Amino acid sequence: MLLSIPAALDAAQLQAVRARLAAAGDAWVDGRVSAGYQGVPVKNNQQVDERSEVAAQCQAIILGALERHPLFISAVLPNEVYPPMFNRYGVGMSFGAHVDGSVRIQPRTGRKLRTDVSATLFLNDPSDYDGGELVVHDTYGAHRVKLAAGDMVIYPATSLHEVTPITRGERLAAFFWIQSLVRDDAQRALLFDLDTSIQRLNRTDADGDARRSLVGIYHNLMRQWSET
Repeated sequence: MLLSIPAALDAAQLQAVRARLAAAGDAWVDGRVSAGYQGVPVKNNQQVDERSEVAAQCQAIILGALERHPLFISAVLPNEVYPPMFNRYGVGMSFGAHVDGSVRIQPRTGRKLRTDVSATLFLNDPSDYDGGELVVHDTYGAHRVKLAAGDMVIYPATSLHEVTPITRGERLAAFFWIQSLVRDDAQRALLFDLDTSIQRLNRTDADGDARRSLVGIYHNLMRQWSET
């Protein structure tokens, strides 16, 4: 499931993250430090050292926002979220087609996290740069994503994807992964569609018995598919 999540960060949260990244100085390093063997030859960007204090401050802002974001919770069903990382692309920079690694090790805790869902949170507006589109490839073709600042896209971590070359300006984003309570993407998509339908019925005060039945079906499917 590929889904855009509007306003993952509000204006104040976005400003706070951007101000910290603008002052990060030497915390910006070569983005290849976190790339696997398939990513190193095609990755050309910069990222903030994920062990730095500025990274920790920005991570706290984003994770705090996502904990309270109902669309993110419904779509991803997060079990554990990898602390967001931060990258920037200047003119000529890009990240060629690759698939994210299946397991990440959190640098501060050493905990291993299975990457079920990939997420990109855009931190500056599309008008600030040309190029820099996230392109996600699946069986239906190539999906090009370039969202407003504060908006986020999620997609299966199994997807082949890339960031096209920047030809003007600078692209700033956060990127991270989620281990979901439900590993299978098709099952998560069904649960999301069911939850979305229940919420719409709740807003219209539709048949109460039918809504209770649907809620029961939702939770029984969660019991069957959840891995925790």
